[in-house]
Amino acid sequence: MEQSLPSAIRVVVADDHPLFRGGVSSSLSANGDIVVVGQAGNAEEAIRVVHEEQPDVLLLDAGMPGGGLQAASRIATECPGTRIIMLTVSDDEHTVSRAMSGGASGYILKGVSAGELRRVVRSVYAGDVYVPPSLADALRRSPPALTAADPLASLSKRERQVLALLARGLSNQQIALELGRSEKSVKAHVTHILRKLQVRSRVEAALLAAKLGLGQDA
Repeated sequence: MEQSLPSAIRVVVADDHPLFRGGVSSSLSANGDIVVVGQAGNAEEAIRVVHEEQPDVLLLDAGMPGGGLQAASRIATECPGTRIIMLTVSDDEHTVSRAMSGGASGYILKGVSAGELRRVVRSVYAGDVYVPPSLADALRRSPPALTAADPLASLSKRERQVLALLARGLSNQQIALELGRSEKSVKAHVTHILRKLQVRSRVEAALLAAKLGLGQDA
């Protein structure tokens, strides 16, 4: 654990392989704007460390002992201020969908370069959602589940525009610029979208919109 600077992004790294965990921690801390404030070797320990440290970002191994996906879902509910990035070897579409629907804001494959890992941490911390392009394309190609009613029917025209841009991975600030609206207005629209779609995160809303093809022509 390191002493964090006031402006540093505070990160917890959770992986059951000590050597890999240490390497990730060292790579993240290389430039000084990211500081690792805790580490964990299993799911329960990850939950405990996140509760104790309240980090900005959690890097969590999906396949760690105790269940990384289950830990992500619990942390997303109990510590909503912590953004979760799944760091894993699995490129299975079902695993990606479960992780993102469970509250993760990022999904990155092990073997990524140190520079790319730091970039994703900064991006997710800033409010963006990250899935590797190849996996994002696969998720969009997956046929949407059949439902009795159109899940988007309750949205206004403006809310559909916001959701379409959100599905393309744009941040609130980028959506505001795209639509010529204030960021505060966009945040309000996102809140209404989550409530109307009965989802608990913008990630779940984006996945639903992408599966329905809403963001492809926006």
